[in-house]
Amino acid sequence: MDNSRGALTALHLFLVWVTMAAVMPTLGFGLVVTAWGGGAGATVPVFVLGVPLLVGLLVMAGIPARTVVPLCGSLSRRLGWAVLVLLLGTLGVLAGLAAYGSDVDLGSAGVRIALTGAPYAVAAALFVPDRRVRLGALAVLAAGVAYGGFVSPAQAQQRRHEAEVARYREHPELLYLGAAPAGMEVSRAVAGPASFSVDYHPLRQGDESGYVGLTVRSPLTPTPRCPEPADKDEACAVDARGEMLTVRDFPGGGRAVTLTRRHGNAEVEVTSQSLGESGLRPLLDSLHPLSDTELEELMREKKIDHRI
Repeated sequence: MDNSRGALTALHLFLVWVTMAAVMPTLGFGLVVTAWGGGAGATVPVFVLGVPLLVGLLVMAGIPARTVVPLCGSLSRRLGWAVLVLLLGTLGVLAGLAAYGSDVDLGSAGVRIALTGAPYAVAAALFVPDRRVRLGALAVLAAGVAYGGFVSPAQAQQRRHEAEVARYREHPELLYLGAAPAGMEVSRAVAGPASFSVDYHPLRQGDESGYVGLTVRSPLTPTPRCPEPADKDEACAVDARGEMLTVRDFPGGGRAVTLTRRHGNAEVEVTSQSLGESGLRPLLDSLHPLSDTELEELMREKKIDHRI
């Protein structure tokens, strides 16, 4: 391709790009507004007026390419070329809208408007009888598919993951985890603005007798203290270290043991109906800040939720 034909081809593709980038967003906005106000049926007049307008504009954009694109050599052939470019380009725009709806990053509003014309320019380039131009169009198409189908979705997923981690980390002073008692594992954790709770259940499925609950929260009182007046079914004591032991007896047998202590600026409570004080104390003694690895594991296994 000599310089003059190359310049005509570049002008031709540029005109297609600019024309469609200027018109398609306006037409799309008109379709949305019309459908919003009058339903799908109200968009028919917009299509009836808009499609011939687009074809006519593409026919005009094909005039400079009469000597380099055989399909643009005459008016009748340009009409056929315009329809083909409109169909192929619109498929590309619809694919872009689907990708954008799937959280693919397409840049700012200005960039997205400019990109609206790109599928039509790529479609027009496929009809240029020059191997380099067509290979370039195919390369642009492959790059768009790779970005929209693989690269950007992976980036979007990473951004969502980082945002989710940041949401769980909003109150790091409450994010403490204790070693699971023997034969148990973390079954569920809930992070909230004023507390972080963890449920431990037996490893054996169907065995609910070994439930242990851990709650880390903002302190309810300056120091742990027994409620007054005391409940007749509850025994409570606070030792010299400020640790509170509560034992509640249930009618018909059984009891719940609760240990409460201060940990930094938080108040920590563990409770169980199957483990006694000696079984709960190691859990309290093993408290440690929730690590990134532990948080990732809880998120991966869908064992952690966020409460507003």
